[in-house]
Amino acid sequence: MASESRIESDGLFNAAEVTTSGRPVLRRNEVECFLLSSVDLDSEDDPPRFASLRSGNLILTTHRLIWIPSSQPNASLPSSLPLSSITHIFSHKKSIKSMFHSPRIRFQVDSVVVVTVVFRGKGDFDGFLAKLWECWRGRAWEEDEKSESEASSGSGGGTVAQGLYGNDGTVRMVGLAGILRKEQEQWESTDKSLQDAFQDLNALMSKAKEMVSLAEKMRQKLLSAPSSQNGGGDDEEMGSKEEMQQWMLSVGIISPVTKESAGALYHQELSRQLADFVRIPLEQAGGMISLTDMYYHFNRARGTELISPDDLWQACNLWEKFDVPVMLRKFDSGVKVIQNKSHSDEEVMSRIRTLVTKTETLRTGVTASDAALTLKIAPAMAKEHLLSAETKGLLCRDMSPDGLRFYFNLFPEIDPTDLHLVKDFGTYGEWVKATSLLSV
Repeated sequence: MASESRIESDGLFNAAEVTTSGRPVLRRNEVECFLLSSVDLDSEDDPPRFASLRSGNLILTTHRLIWIPSSQPNASLPSSLPLSSITHIFSHKKSIKSMFHSPRIRFQVDSVVVVTVVFRGKGDFDGFLAKLWECWRGRAWEEDEKSESEASSGSGGGTVAQGLYGNDGTVRMVGLAGILRKEQEQWESTDKSLQDAFQDLNALMSKAKEMVSLAEKMRQKLLSAPSSQNGGGDDEEMGSKEEMQQWMLSVGIISPVTKESAGALYHQELSRQLADFVRIPLEQAGGMISLTDMYYHFNRARGTELISPDDLWQACNLWEKFDVPVMLRKFDSGVKVIQNKSHSDEEVMSRIRTLVTKTETLRTGVTASDAALTLKIAPAMAKEHLLSAETKGLLCRDMSPDGLRFYFNLFPEIDPTDLHLVKDFGTYGEWVKATSLLSV
């Protein structure tokens, strides 16, 4: 298991790593199970054994309790507590006194420190408590330690089973829509696992841990791979990376945000997870992708945990509240897209201007497909940029039986007092030369 730095004076809590959108970075085989907002973590000892953590989101996973401050700035940093360090969870007894204060859970850590979890917001307290007992008793981290031990000793050949068991002893499935093969030597064992899994439903469930582990390893390899710093990179290596990115979109999200786990914070956490997910699709699409395409990619990655178009729309609209590198945009035509904030319209307009002022395109104009090849984006997105360039006066359109074409707008260079004056300079002069070549 990866080590984490201690952030409290008594060494009770670990530093929790979060994404740029504020979502927790989950470890291999770790699955998010429940989330509650407006939660405090206090010490029952006098004097307190650790500094209190105030007003944050508490996320329960199969391996940890993760506390993330819900507002910035906040004096406290994202913190985590391994479930393996909890030695006892005190029974929750309802009394007349408990009716007049916020719900709370008490548990003991390392048989020394008693931590009180105080819920000051709205949420399913009983559901969280039941899930905490389930994850603590499930002891998923012991499966990881056992698997790592077998792998290091060489006794566990092939793919190692990982994952979380449910109350009935079966393996809990997560949102996984596809299977990746990591290395060529794993092909035979993976293929055999798939054949066995599809014989019946029970066999499929028993192989779920292998699928999740294999997909997560491939995801980590892709995200950790350094990008090429020069244009002379090996073509085979670059092709392999692009192929891995395509596979990545089919793998799925290991721990998708659900209404059951996130409760009232569903759309907020869905928004953060979507902001993290869109990075690779946006890189492939040239910094901009249609909302329809993203809906397809995101739902494919979530597997059985599908979201509705309304959920996606609400999640995207919440990006304005978060410091994330992506944004939602609506063109004048009504087309909605997701784009990187670093995506520059000025740079796109400059590239379009360069395209339409070439000798050949001055004569023939350009189509959306032509612009798509230059901008390295989808034709539908290229058309929106051409229409935007037309609105700004850079282009003129021509509708013909052959379809819609765009030409460089020469009207600003025409002298209205002498319409028959033929200029031999500027873009107008280049257009005259180009059309003269056409008539020869």
